[in-house]
Amino acid sequence: MININSEQLSEMEKYYRINLINSLAGYKSLNLLGTIDNDGITNLCIISSVFHLGANPPLIGMVIRPERPHNDTLRNIKSVGQYTLNNVLPEWYMHAHQTSASYPSGVSEFDACGFKKIYADRFKAPFVEKSTVRIGLEMREFIDVELNGTTIVIGEVVRIMTDDSLIEEDGTVNHICAKTMTVAGLDNYCLPQAVGRLAYAKPGVEPHELSMVK
Repeated sequence: MININSEQLSEMEKYYRINLINSLAGYKSLNLLGTIDNDGITNLCIISSVFHLGANPPLIGMVIRPERPHNDTLRNIKSVGQYTLNNVLPEWYMHAHQTSASYPSGVSEFDACGFKKIYADRFKAPFVEKSTVRIGLEMREFIDVELNGTTIVIGEVVRIMTDDSLIEEDGTVNHICAKTMTVAGLDNYCLPQAVGRLAYAKPGVEPHELSMVK
């Protein structure tokens, strides 16, 4: 059995520690983050730090790494105020991974990595044509994390672009049918496997299944 303390963590080889900590919490959501600047230059990057914040208003948060000279993502969101999240599919996940490469500022990963852009009416930021679940967000709040220099971006969902068949009768998005991928760590891409859906939990009531997600 492994029992690692904070001192041992700090003494680990750098990339071993990065892989360990990044994969420690398990599977994470996986999206392509689409942005655009005021000159119309687009940007696309893979992101695995997206999380749900609330349904009313519909808020989604994500963590952005510290700004660097070649990183246009945060600057674009700040200047334009809109961005998109697009799910990743197994047919082209390698191309999605390539968007994490350090392309120079001003180079569009849409073009460099072979992704077609699509747009929604009155929405500036580009969506990924190949994705099956696309979310358009408007920036609502930035929270700077002094501990490590990252920024938490909170956005409100103002657009949803997906096929009718992927939304179930109760509003649940069927990500199994959408072929939505997930990731463990930085580079271990996975497809989720459905186990079941459970009824709303109540004290004194045994958990029971509603239906199996196909």
